[in-house]
Amino acid sequence: MVPTSIKVARVRGYSRFVALGDSQTEGLWDGDDETGLAGFADRLAVMLDAHTPGLQYANLAIRGKQIRDVLSEQLPHALAMRADLITVCIGMNDVTRPGPGFDQALALLDDLYTRLAESGATVVTTTFPDLARILPIGRVLSGRVEKINDDIRTAADRHGFRLVDLYRAPSMTQPDTWSVDRVHGSSKGHMLFAAAAAEALGLPGSDHGWATVEPGAAPPSLRSRIVSQVLWTQNMFAPWLWRHARGLSSGDGRGPRRPVLAPVSG
Repeated sequence: MVPTSIKVARVRGYSRFVALGDSQTEGLWDGDDETGLAGFADRLAVMLDAHTPGLQYANLAIRGKQIRDVLSEQLPHALAMRADLITVCIGMNDVTRPGPGFDQALALLDDLYTRLAESGATVVTTTFPDLARILPIGRVLSGRVEKINDDIRTAADRHGFRLVDLYRAPSMTQPDTWSVDRVHGSSKGHMLFAAAAAEALGLPGSDHGWATVEPGAAPPSLRSRIVSQVLWTQNMFAPWLWRHARGLSSGDGRGPRRPVLAPVSG
């Protein structure tokens, strides 16, 4: 059964799809920089193109970006491309960044959503998973995650966006949904994200199966969560501390993988 938070409208074709966001949309951990990244947005573009061939697709996401970066750098390009479909997944770097700037980031997110609504494009956005069910440290961030998710749901309802609710999906608590840093999706995770977006758009053949877990799968044990915490510390937190100490971001010097509209197979 489709959750009420996901609005499925009449299936339509799209001609210009632009993806906005950070590392999750860039496709980090779904492939690598040497062999090439995929990611949920690329996977969704393939699904859309199969439904309506000839889709033009651009992915402007860059790892490490915050809400302010999408608003000032990525959104103007998407609007100039006259996108009729836009996915936006942004805010986790704002959630995890210490300091008093979180409320300002939420205000910028509201501005971003307002401008997206004014574009006339179909917009797909997403809540963030419950980190407390994945990592012990997630409890520290749970208040921020709940706050940004509430704002995302409110904006999606106000503007008529298609909403993917990762926060409530049991599949998002499974360790193999996540990469070794336990924050970014694994290849399986990106497949689930793409399937979730396809359901939100009402694509033929899509359903809510992405949110479920395999029959008999047990919830993450305390040991599993502790292992995830260790992996997160080694592969996410320690590198972040090292970059932060040097005043660097993981996205410094990087541009988007697909900066202009082009055929999906190009």
